[in-house]
Amino acid sequence: MALAPIFRKIFLVDLIKGLSLTFRYQDPKEIYTEQYPLERPQVAERYRGLPRLKMNPETGKTLCIACDLCAKACPENLITVESERDPVTKRKVLTKYTFDLSRCMFCGLCEESCSTDAIELTPDYEVAQYSRDGMVLDQKRLEEGPDRKEYKR
Repeated sequence: MALAPIFRKIFLVDLIKGLSLTFRYQDPKEIYTEQYPLERPQVAERYRGLPRLKMNPETGKTLCIACDLCAKACPENLITVESERDPVTKRKVLTKYTFDLSRCMFCGLCEESCSTDAIELTPDYEVAQYSRDGMVLDQKRLEEGPDRKEYKR
């Protein structure tokens, strides 16, 4: 009969090993606390957060040409693009663009499929809302980007 398993159960060897590891990291020099609303954490360079429609800096209009590629590439079908033909230029003109953020998994397929780089996923991570109505972003909110609150003591 092996005494090692019985010895380990009686004297709680595994528990003592775990507690020693826990108390080893209890040194106040090792503790790191972020003061969140006042100090924003640094996000990774390739982090994909809130979507945004890019604007042409010269004309002030959106770069979206209403090709509907982003909506077709989205696996969740949460992007809707509506357009009309301009009778003069014979081009599509974007009339409505909505993005349902509540179902978005931030995969970046919409960003990769866009031929004009009109949509991008920004490093903004604060997406919490009190209602689902605020999670459906229209064209105006996508162009402006999120309104960021600054907190002070």
